[in-house]
Amino acid sequence: MDGIFPVTDEDLIKQTLRLAQKGRGKVNPNPMVGAIIVKNGEIIARGYHRRFGEVHAEVDCINSAREDLAGSTLYVNLEPCSHHGKQPPCVQKIVDAGIEKVVFGSRDPNPAVNGRGVQFLQEKGLLVKAGVLIEACNELNQAFFKHVTTGVPFVTLKIAQTLDGKIAAADGGSKWITGDAAQVKTHRMRSKHDAILAGIGTVLSDDPQLNVRHIRGPSPARVIVDSKLRIPLQAKILNDDLVHKTIIATAKSCDTRRAVEIKNKGADVWQISRSKHGGLNLKELCQKLGDAGIVSILIEGGSGIFSSFLRERLVDRLELFLAGKVLGSGLTAMRELGINSLNESIMFKNMSCRKVGTDILISADVEKPINLNCLQVNNQQRTTLN
Repeated sequence: MDGIFPVTDEDLIKQTLRLAQKGRGKVNPNPMVGAIIVKNGEIIARGYHRRFGEVHAEVDCINSAREDLAGSTLYVNLEPCSHHGKQPPCVQKIVDAGIEKVVFGSRDPNPAVNGRGVQFLQEKGLLVKAGVLIEACNELNQAFFKHVTTGVPFVTLKIAQTLDGKIAAADGGSKWITGDAAQVKTHRMRSKHDAILAGIGTVLSDDPQLNVRHIRGPSPARVIVDSKLRIPLQAKILNDDLVHKTIIATAKSCDTRRAVEIKNKGADVWQISRSKHGGLNLKELCQKLGDAGIVSILIEGGSGIFSSFLRERLVDRLELFLAGKVLGSGLTAMRELGINSLNESIMFKNMSCRKVGTDILISADVEKPINLNCLQVNNQQRTTLN
């Protein structure tokens, strides 16, 4: 026995969310899911989805129980799955265990699941309560929800700038605009994403590592947009233990000899079509990243990349650090976006503001985050993630 459980369903779902986050960085492209079983007023089992390909949270929880589950209630942050993938349907395991009631937060938008899990359980005589703490549950898996419905990753733009909108001084210097606390926060953001993306300009000016330091957490894949393969072979990201997780996205007309040299360093080279603006086709790149199981991307620079992703309406979320500095001259965060009037503005919602050390962090969601109808999504891929 594990003690008297909290008073409300919301308290239990909060616990499933904490459990779910233990799978961050390990379960993609699956969602993060945690589960708790309660019987006779006591928590008798906990579980979570630990790694892609392994049992789901509900089954992990059922397997951890040390007593009969007949008449118990299962709490889970996401609708239990009802389809075959790498694992059999969770709903059948729930029924077989003798569980009497299921309480969950988010419905699973995966076309293979959405509503079918609830229907199956109800047809088997179980009580089902949906939508508990739905906003928190949706937020935890927002990247998965986008990926499973569109085939492309959830994109977050992270910008560190001065009060007058500069991301670098006139001499090109950009280390460090923000303070130590903001740097730690940035590395925490990195650890929560599948990939960090930057342009070649950032690599040439800063030679960044683009990994996770300052905190404990997994280092994501690294994507460099480099249409002319200008990346130096001595760049840090081509000479560390994460080079095998590094992708250089370049044009189809790239120097093949240079591409071979980069591949010999251990990185991947992806050849992408050019867009009508002359740069790489970022929609095609996002599609290819999604196909590779990249569910979330953190974009860290520079201004050309920021502007291109916003212009193509590929951004879902903004994380903007404001440092208490003014430069006057220097490099601005944004370039031409093709916007000519206020009516065409890129709008943001759910804006929040908080202090991070000596800096301010503004967080917001894009009002109309995506317009990806032109992308061809593999429907079979959408329905087999398990």
